[in-house]
Amino acid sequence: MELQRKKVTALIITYNEIGYIENCLKSVEFADEIIVVDSYSTDGTYEYLLTQQKVKVIQHPFKNYTAQKAYTLKQATNDWVLFLDADEVVTPQLQEEILETVNDNKQHVAYWFRRKFMFQQRRLRFSGWQTDKNYRLFRKSKVQFTDKRIVHETLDVDGTSGILKSKLTHYCYRDYANYKHKMLLYGRMKAKEDFQRKKHFTIALLVIKPLYKFIYNYLIRLGIFDGIKGIIVCYLNALGDWERYIELRRLERQERKVPAINTVHQHTN
Repeated sequence: MELQRKKVTALIITYNEIGYIENCLKSVEFADEIIVVDSYSTDGTYEYLLTQQKVKVIQHPFKNYTAQKAYTLKQATNDWVLFLDADEVVTPQLQEEILETVNDNKQHVAYWFRRKFMFQQRRLRFSGWQTDKNYRLFRKSKVQFTDKRIVHETLDVDGTSGILKSKLTHYCYRDYANYKHKMLLYGRMKAKEDFQRKKHFTIALLVIKPLYKFIYNYLIRLGIFDGIKGIIVCYLNALGDWERYIELRRLERQERKVPAINTVHQHTN
């Protein structure tokens, strides 16, 4: 008796992804269910998704990456889930490995994917990204997104994890403005994490951390061999750290103002 093939749900979150979501969706057509959660795109992404017959699209307000992905995960009707960002593409080799993996009875409950990074249409080989890996394939019943992070989210896994051999293609760099916006957003979210953990702003952090990140990624992590692409990516990643500590200082100053306002209100009552 032939065992029944296990079904897979592909999950994607989007916000203004026209130009990228099309290829991402094509690469997951093999999935039995495709669900996209859109955080109210303004560039036509949502309207495009509505035209895709196999896609179930839901609009949901964006709070942070962890909250959005946790909400999206709840929408899947199958236990095996393939979770992608809209600028990621599954290669034919990776597709084959995914299907073999989920139908292997000796499998782990979650799998890391290594990623091949693309700077526009050219490969970015170094600049700190060469050992990057993320959870992308897992069983819904065995994982949950950790609430300790609101950006660069990760999973709490009830079971063992493996790593797939084939790489996921990640079109990380669309253009300068887009990548800069992404790094600044990540920086502000990391600041919120720091603030919640009672970490404090110092001038030393503001100066040393971004400088260290640039030098580490450009020289130690060989960004120099990515040419001008390496300079741009390493600079913008460092800029994200600069924004992180600027935002942390702003959050601390804002907190210090709150008790004073409350005191004034108490005196006037």
